[in-house]
Amino acid sequence: MLLPNPAARRLFLDLHALAEPPTGPARGPDLLALIRRLGFVQLDSISTVARAHHMILFARRQSYRQEALSPLLDRRRWLFEHWTHDASLIPTEFFPHWRMRFARDRPRLLERWRGWQRDGFETQFDAVRQRIADHGPVSAAEVGEGEARGTGGWWDWHPSKAALEYLWRVGEISVCHRAGFQKVYDLTERVMPPEVLARYPAPEETIDWACNAALDRLGFATSGEIAAFWATVPPQDARDWCHAALARGEIVEARIEGADGAPRRSFARPDLLARAAAAPEPPARLRILSPFDPALRDRNRAERLFGFRYRIEVFVPEPKRTYGYYVFPLLEGARLVGRIDMKAFRDKGVLQVKALWPEPGVRFGAGRMARLEAELERMARFAGCERVGFEAGWMRETMG
Repeated sequence: MLLPNPAARRLFLDLHALAEPPTGPARGPDLLALIRRLGFVQLDSISTVARAHHMILFARRQSYRQEALSPLLDRRRWLFEHWTHDASLIPTEFFPHWRMRFARDRPRLLERWRGWQRDGFETQFDAVRQRIADHGPVSAAEVGEGEARGTGGWWDWHPSKAALEYLWRVGEISVCHRAGFQKVYDLTERVMPPEVLARYPAPEETIDWACNAALDRLGFATSGEIAAFWATVPPQDARDWCHAALARGEIVEARIEGADGAPRRSFARPDLLARAAAAPEPPARLRILSPFDPALRDRNRAERLFGFRYRIEVFVPEPKRTYGYYVFPLLEGARLVGRIDMKAFRDKGVLQVKALWPEPGVRFGAGRMARLEAELERMARFAGCERVGFEAGWMRETMG
């Protein structure tokens, strides 16, 4: 079967909660339901306008406020923090399926970190565990008294911080809350609900869950895209699962038309065409997306599906950047129409727009400009600013 590109976009955006008006409640159980629908929400420390996890949720529910998220992690324990492809907030009910990852990462991280972290981090495991057991939750700043603090950047950790991170990555300790975006850890048995701790799924169960859950959230995918969704199942296991599910008739092969008209072989549920036909046409309003939005996380997939090439340029030296340090994609309906460079200056009460680059073939006439201004006003209020400012020459020429 062939799924035309417009239908593929609609289905993909619908599964990512971007094909509906961004209305409705966004607290408590309703917020958890949204995150469960997405699978996870990526965390990021950069706050040019607002942190990525907040922008991801705001793009889908504009009643969302930043203070609504942390209680789901630190009071209700409905979310836990761990790694997918990056640090993320994940529904706690999924925690048992991370046990396979913990077991896999234990030897792998030790081998890798021995050549990367400072000497001595392994000798701190017992001391860090005992410190938490005896005195309760700790942050990296509260361990390793007397150890030299690094000046080599984000990953230059003192031994006790590396020990904390390792014990977290292998599931022995868990993030119980964040303080000013700094992780605070406690023993996993004191963080996770007992019914969650009691579950030890076999690896085969986890592989089946992860592949099914990934495909249902992607709508259509290659085995590599299925493996990459949670970054928990090894690629070969995802390939094997696809072949077995295909033989059982649980999935089918489909050709998904890309933005350039070229089809790509993927796997999907047998009712793919019916589901795509039922997906709504996304509203014409314009939305500002985080660079780490789930719809854009797989950069290559977004480029194939939307014809939109995006690369983060945070680590690119400024003279070599094509666009800017942290540029936000603009979604209008089922089309990515541009990218915008802006920053919230909360001390001045202004969301300042530095530049906007339309995508090829996109013109910002009166109607689209009005939609942009309305979204910028909404984003300014969300970011704690009172107004939107524009630098001279902010509307740039189309690139490419």
